[in-house]
Amino acid sequence: MRNPVTDTTTGYAALDPCVHCGFCLPACPTYLATGDENDSPRGRIVLMRALERGDIEPWDRSLRDHLDRCLGCRGCEPSCPSGVGYGAGLEEARTRLYQVNGVSWATRLGLSIFNHRLAWRVLFGAARLFRTTRFPDLLAGRGRLGFPMGMLSATASRNGTRQRSRHVAKRMSPTSRGTVALFTGCVMDTLFRHVNQATKRTLEVNGFEVVETVGQSCCGAPLLHAGDRTRACTLLDQAVRVFNGAEAIVVNSAGCGATLKEAGSLLGTPAASEFAHRTRDVLELLAEAGPVVGAAVPIEIAYDPPCHLQHAQGIHRQVLDVLDTIPELRVRTLPGAEKCCGSAGVFNLQHPELAQEILGPKLAAVASASPALSAVVTGNPGCLMQIGAGLKAVGLPIEVLHPVQLLDLSYREAGFYD
Repeated sequence: MRNPVTDTTTGYAALDPCVHCGFCLPACPTYLATGDENDSPRGRIVLMRALERGDIEPWDRSLRDHLDRCLGCRGCEPSCPSGVGYGAGLEEARTRLYQVNGVSWATRLGLSIFNHRLAWRVLFGAARLFRTTRFPDLLAGRGRLGFPMGMLSATASRNGTRQRSRHVAKRMSPTSRGTVALFTGCVMDTLFRHVNQATKRTLEVNGFEVVETVGQSCCGAPLLHAGDRTRACTLLDQAVRVFNGAEAIVVNSAGCGATLKEAGSLLGTPAASEFAHRTRDVLELLAEAGPVVGAAVPIEIAYDPPCHLQHAQGIHRQVLDVLDTIPELRVRTLPGAEKCCGSAGVFNLQHPELAQEILGPKLAAVASASPALSAVVTGNPGCLMQIGAGLKAVGLPIEVLHPVQLLDLSYREAGFYD
């Protein structure tokens, strides 16, 4: 089996082990939704190989449609007995398509925002301000307006998990566990700032010193997924340069973490490889340290693992181990939890109908859960927004939370904050 963290095979060569066995088909959300072999990993590998050989031109409309409809969730990789690096091959193909065809003006405009810190801070800051009007809550629902409003509404902090930044965490770990730098990101730094603050507090309770790193930018993940590798690598190189001195770079966004951990293979420099080696997901780090135990949080939740955490980074058990340390918290994994929710970066904005169809089985599992759930927990901003919007669209009054928010709540109830 392929190790998603240590395997460094890149480009089309990562597709070499494929024997077209078909074990990947039932693991592919788009294939399950469309029933089209060309929308399956096996079918797409055939198309990518044809693109590589020149048998299909990169401007072929059918080729572009089938590759564009891939979520990039990499759920096919764990199901592959041959260890095919599907994600690396897809990234190479999309880079080629981007070089030849570019993207639509709307996508190009959207992606350009991530190139400039001021642009995304203004845009997402305005969205956060609009969120305070409660109009997104009122307009949330189905359709081209209702679902995006539900996504924005899902970014708000609720259920008593918000703590003001002026609250200071006490060190409850008996010893210092080192210095870490928090990668704040773009969406996390604006729409999910409360999660960043909760992350900082929980790390401090556990004996980590969190240092501030100035000059941070977007990690480049949205651009990389669209095929714009050049601009993505420029942003990634900036991240490598601004982080220094800390023993670890901590990430609380699965998509950002997956990209940062690929810095070595994408940039090809010793500094990038060393940076990638120091990058850790916050739940990964806490699981290794053994988190401090707080107060009871007696609610029923379902953990829905983000694709870029479970499949791309190989992190799953660690999250459950951390959640298991919260007294009286009842954690469940629902049927189909391992499959993508349909967010996939900007996929849900480019293919809203297909994205919501992919989300459907997950919502059905949540609705039929017995006893009823208080929250669905996941560690990626896109997943939080997609699942949150879906729950609002079907009228389920269930919260969506990041795992560290529950740990933060447990620590608050235990009196670990001044």
